[in-house]
This record gives sequence, structure tokens and C-alpha cells, in this order.
Amino acid sequence: MSEKKFTTTSGIEIKEVYTEAKTTIEAPGEFPYTRGIQKDMYRGRLWTMRQYAGFSTAEESNKRYHYLLKQGTMGLSVAFDLPTQIGYDSDHEMAEGEVGKVGVAIDSLKDIEILFDGIELQKITTSMTINATASILLAMYIALAKKQGADIRQISGTIQNDILKEYAARGTYIYPPKSSMRIITDIFEYCSKEVPKWNTISISGYHIREAGSTAVQELAFTLANGKAYLNAALEKGLDINVFAKRLSFFFNCHNNFFEEIAKFRAARRMWASITKKLGATDEKAQMLRFHTQTGGSTLTAQQPLNNVIRVTNQAMAAVLGGTQSLHTNGYDEALSLPTEAAAKIALRTQQVIAFESGVTDTVDPLAGSYFVETLTDEIEAAAQLYIDKIDVMGGSVQAIENGYIQNEIAKAAYEYQVEIENASRIIVGVNKFTQEKEGINDVFTIDESIRTIQTEKLQQLKAERDAEAVAKALHDLTVAAKGTANLMPFILAAVEVYATLGEIADILRDVFGEY
Repeated sequence: MSEKKFTTTSGIEIKEVYTEAKTTIEAPGEFPYTRGIQKDMYRGRLWTMRQYAGFSTAEESNKRYHYLLKQGTMGLSVAFDLPTQIGYDSDHEMAEGEVGKVGVAIDSLKDIEILFDGIELQKITTSMTINATASILLAMYIALAKKQGADIRQISGTIQNDILKEYAARGTYIYPPKSSMRIITDIFEYCSKEVPKWNTISISGYHIREAGSTAVQELAFTLANGKAYLNAALEKGLDINVFAKRLSFFFNCHNNFFEEIAKFRAARRMWASITKKLGATDEKAQMLRFHTQTGGSTLTAQQPLNNVIRVTNQAMAAVLGGTQSLHTNGYDEALSLPTEAAAKIALRTQQVIAFESGVTDTVDPLAGSYFVETLTDEIEAAAQLYIDKIDVMGGSVQAIENGYIQNEIAKAAYEYQVEIENASRIIVGVNKFTQEKEGINDVFTIDESIRTIQTEKLQQLKAERDAEAVAKALHDLTVAAKGTANLMPFILAAVEVYATLGEIADILRDVFGEY
């Protein structure tokens, strides 16, 4: 027997050999959905192959979207720049140096019209990675769908809209937690009536993991946040059997192959139990649907082509774990936004897994593995300990406000970095198998003139729009925000008369304050 102790990245000890597993396996598509939410999984329908893209201006991003759709992407996933994420127009002093950098710059409905030019919204699904300003971007998307003549009851997609993980791990929040939760539950209520096919929140573990958490922490804190959203919606009087069907999750997938697969299986089982305990009786309200993105923080700037192998490993784990949607990172993303070549090989990775590997031919092919079943149980038990502790504190909002979740992530991130530095954790090309000359020559760069272009577009927009209609819409939004009315119809009305994202966000800043 080996003397060395082996553990997962979450510190769960791995035995040398497994000879039994305690788990009783239910059939796929049956509560608690450990084996997948559909009876036939990928035999019936493959996961949605989504590629995350957005940079520079709406015109430039639109070209990339058309390119990806021609390459076989099934759905779009929009990245927004930081000013858009935190509610500043491109001409705001806080936007300097950031316009169009980590995503596309969106200042008004005019930009959304350009972003989706030539793309029929009723024929695709769109995922938007947006949180503090999610209500505004969703309103712009609905306004464009209406202009295209689409039936907004038929448009589908997802807004991330998960503000709790912003306070805990990422930082692009604007308003205090309670005001943010009001906006989120207003979106739940509005969409359940007006845009019923829209996923109103994607509860995100991705950024929790990117901030340095373990796999167990990612699972625990994500589901704890999910419970907080369920409770907030129930307090508003919404029906869990209606709104819970439109919640989805967004998980990370890192390099520890079996731990990641077990994490996804445990997630479904735990969420089914959480929703049932809170009163969900409809099967679809108990099912955890999730999108996966391969691990951005696992990509290395050293020997970047090694990232192709990392991404393949992670994508395979996501598929074996039963994801509904997948984004694969470009091999050059530790250096810049992905080039077209890197985006294409990332998409081809998914297509090779789907059509050549054979792993889609049967449902949950690792079920019954002594190791995978035991690890699923152990991850569930470890995550449940965290959730129980957060429940005692009063839930995620309180656990975030007192710094508990942030501190746990910070400790895990520190321990991980120590392991890399002392080489007890091997990162190929970084602390072992290194070489002096490495890298790639072709990286994606963003022109610094983007802010000037966006500022000129804003000036033209403000000169041409109906100033009285904008002033009235913003006044009506102010009154609504000070009261208890659902904010979505007022935000939509403001967007439709070309009020800018910054103007709308500033109205809510004035009423709610900044956090």
C-alpha cells in the first residue's frame, strides 16, 4: 500500500482502491436527478455549444457572432465591458481605459440593434453575462425583439443576474444587497408573465471558483445563493413551481477530472432536495439545469498550446457530468481575448467530443463506478456542512455581509498558491517541464480609439432622440423605484425611447444608493 496521501483539490482523501459504493442509483430523469435531468440525455439532444464573445464595439462583436454561427455555434453568449457591467456610459470618467476591453461596450438600445444586426432573436438563444445592470440589458433585448416583430413570449436565453456572487467573489455590483434583490425578484415576476421562456437568473459558481475556491466551496456557496434567491421570490409571493423552472446555474470545470464530474452529479441531487423542501412539487422546478465554462484560471500564459489539452479534459468532464450548455475557452485567453483561430479550435473541441468520442451514446456512463459514486456522496456531504453553517448565519446575504464566504474563498486561494509555489501541486509548464522560449505571436488587441467612437455615437444619439420622452421615462422610473412597483416595465419604457444605460443606472443609484 502507498504511504503517500492523495486528495482532491477540495481536500477529500482518495483511497487507493474502491470496492463498494453506498449510493442507490435512480434512473436518469427521475428525482433527485443525480444521473441527469433527461431520461435520454445527449441521445435525445446534445448540449448547447455556446461560445462567449464580445469585445470592442457592437459592430466588431456582430462580425464575430456571425462567424461563430457559421462555424456551428448553437447559441450566443455575450461578454460586456466593465463600464457596461457597472452602469457607466462609455463617455463617463470612470469608463476611461476600459471601454470595449473585456467585452462589448453597450450604451443604449442603438448598440444592441447593431450587436444583433442580421440575427433573428426568435431563432437563437442568447446568454448574457451581466449582473448589476441585467435588468437594463434584458430590457434592451426585449425592445429589439419587439422591433424585429418577434413574439417576446417565444424568445429564449439567460441573463446571469446573480448579484450575490458579485459581493462574494467578483466585485461588479452597484446597489446595496437588499435593493439588488428587489431588482432581481422584479425580473423573476415580470418574465414569468411576459417572457416565460427566458431564464431569469444563472446562479454562478464560475466566478466563485475563479476567485480561488475549491470545488466543494463552489458547489456549496452557489447552492446557498440559490436558496437565497428562492426565499426572496417566495417572500414576494411568487409560485416556486413557476419561477424555479426558469432558474439555471453556471458552473466552472477545472482539471481534477473525477472531482468535477462528481460535483455536477452532487449539485443536481442537492438542488432537487432544496427545492422540494421549499415546496416545489413540479419536477421541472426541482431540476438543476446548468451551463459550464472551462476554467479560465487554469489557463497558463506559459506554453499556451498546453491549454488545448486542459480545455479538452475539462470539457469532457462537463459532458460526463451532464451539462446542458458548454463554453470552451480559447488557448490564448491567459494572454488576451481569444483570436478567431483560438475560438474556432475551442468550438471544434466540443464538436469532436460530441460526434467522435462516443461518450454521448449512453446516459451517465460513469454511474455505478465505486469511485465516482463515493466521491459524489463525499462532495455532497462536504458541501452540505457549508450550507448548514450559512443557514445558521441567516442565509447567503448575511454570510456575505459578515465576510464569511469571502474569507473562506480567500483562504482556499492562498493555500492553492502555496501549493504551486512549493511544487506540491504540479502545473505543467509553470513549475515543472518549463522552457525558456515559449509563447505565441498572434494575440488579440483592442484599439484604444473605441472610447472616442462610443462617445461620438452617444453625442449623436442624444442630439437625435426625443429629449422630452427620455425625461418623462426617467422621471417615471424614479417614482417607481421610490415606491414598490415592479421596475421592469419602467426600465423597458426608458430603453425604448433611447435613454442610456448610464442614465437608467444613475436613477437607481440616486434612489437606492451605492454599496
